[in-house]
Amino acid sequence: MAALVAGIHVLILTDSKDVDDRGKPGHDEWTGRIMNYWLVKSEPSVWSWEQQVAKGAKGEAWTGVRNFTARQNLVNMKKGDKAFFYHSNEGKEIVGIAEIIKEAYPDPTDKTGKFVCVDIKADKPLKTPVTMAAIKAEKKLADMALVKYSRLSVQPVTAEEWKLVCKMGGI
Repeated sequence: MAALVAGIHVLILTDSKDVDDRGKPGHDEWTGRIMNYWLVKSEPSVWSWEQQVAKGAKGEAWTGVRNFTARQNLVNMKKGDKAFFYHSNEGKEIVGIAEIIKEAYPDPTDKTGKFVCVDIKADKPLKTPVTMAAIKAEKKLADMALVKYSRLSVQPVTAEEWKLVCKMGGI
């Protein structure tokens, strides 16, 4: 929650139980910033984690999303949010963590003008990729969007899901 105090915006942090619901932010334990967590999918034959890493700090536009729910998730992303990078079809595993470095803007690959993209950069690889099979086997992740809405290319991740998947990935 933000408040205006003496002309200055003040961020008021709430108890984590109030912000860990799906679609609501969690806390960045290092900065105290309220942030959202996401998962983005790519077929490694089209765009791989290695290609994302090669882009370095300048990152790359996450273009080509043509689903309205996924589009709304892109719109909801904020600079500094984190996203799991998931290899779909080949591998079916979370391989790394990306950071949102530019918020939603018109997707230059969309001729209709209806869709947006964000810029992301690779943050760090998971020490151990977390497979879809491992996620499905973990009862605490049964409600994760990746399990329930497996075809959605941009998904929210709760703070609890984020922490558990990071632990499973050795981070």
